[in-house]
Amino acid sequence: MKLQRMNRRALSLGALAVSGALALTACGSDDNGSSSGSSSSSSATAAAGSIKCDDAKGQLLADGSSAQKNAIDAWVKNFTQACNGVQVNYKGSGSGAGVTAFTQGQIAFAGSDSALKDDAVAASKSVCSGGQGIDLPMVAGPIAVAYNVEGVDNLVLDASTIAKIFNGKITNWNDEAIKKLNPTAKLPDQKIQPYHRSDESGTTDNFTKYLIATAKTDWPYSGGKAWQAKGGQSAAGSSGVAQGVKSTPGAIGYMELSYAKDGLGTVAVNTGAAAPVKASSDGATKAVAAAQVVGTGSDLSLKLDYNTKADGAYPLTLVTYEIVCDKGNKAATLPATKAFLRYIASTDGQGILSGIDYAPIPDAIISKVRTTIEGLS
Repeated sequence: MKLQRMNRRALSLGALAVSGALALTACGSDDNGSSSGSSSSSSATAAAGSIKCDDAKGQLLADGSSAQKNAIDAWVKNFTQACNGVQVNYKGSGSGAGVTAFTQGQIAFAGSDSALKDDAVAASKSVCSGGQGIDLPMVAGPIAVAYNVEGVDNLVLDASTIAKIFNGKITNWNDEAIKKLNPTAKLPDQKIQPYHRSDESGTTDNFTKYLIATAKTDWPYSGGKAWQAKGGQSAAGSSGVAQGVKSTPGAIGYMELSYAKDGLGTVAVNTGAAAPVKASSDGATKAVAAAQVVGTGSDLSLKLDYNTKADGAYPLTLVTYEIVCDKGNKAATLPATKAFLRYIASTDGQGILSGIDYAPIPDAIISKVRTTIEGLS
């Protein structure tokens, strides 16, 4: 018996990549996709006594945003230590893939860095019997503009300069526009190598929403999850972009702050505030605190102010939503779905985020999320 418990616990601690006839899903069946992302969960500790397992059991399949993958890994570790009858498999293969899998009934919930579009809501009604997919804001995160330029430690850029770099209009690190923002920096005569996502991504959607809102003249694109500008290098997932920037001298790319590690510099954004603002958990929370809830009914999708000039507010921030059926969840997985979402929305679940380079959702919004989770059926 002890050996069986140890085996179950060992299985629950991994980023599980399993499928099969016993896999339980919220609105359908069968596994999908492949695993991606990396875990930053070792720094988080479980408050096991505060996690309510209820009748949760079996395997919970989920997919979507790679932006929140490190947060999900930390949450899964804590949750499955407390509820060792549940296996949570979150693949993190991108927001677009997650929404597709959810609307096809393959997973219990999806993570997306963009709220559901009308066509996805319509598609979800076929798998959420008597209900539809809704957006629950669960984790915020600054999108860091990370760079690999030797000898440059405190790079400042503004929205226009960022747009021109990623649109191929500024191509060298000693360009006059960059010099003007960094008068004391030793900028090299080096080609800029911009990296963007190759897959459909909510991170791309939010990054380009920021450029459209703040530098429309320099970013003449409609935006969306697919990258639209020409040129540059591409890589799959936030981890792929991070690796590309790390391995390429002169590179720059956009990624969640939790991926901007191992010697990468991060840009301080000149927003017009008293001082340029670097990507940080506190800065992201300040930005989200000014967001408006624009969803209707149980949906809690938000509208962010990308033009904020508030001191310390970091405007290049995304919110990742957990997408779930408000009604019509499969009875076999509903207890596990609610138990897991209840934990990650709790004070303890939100409390681990700042320590792993994410930002908790402000109290006024997360309290509404908690109420909505209890009403899932």
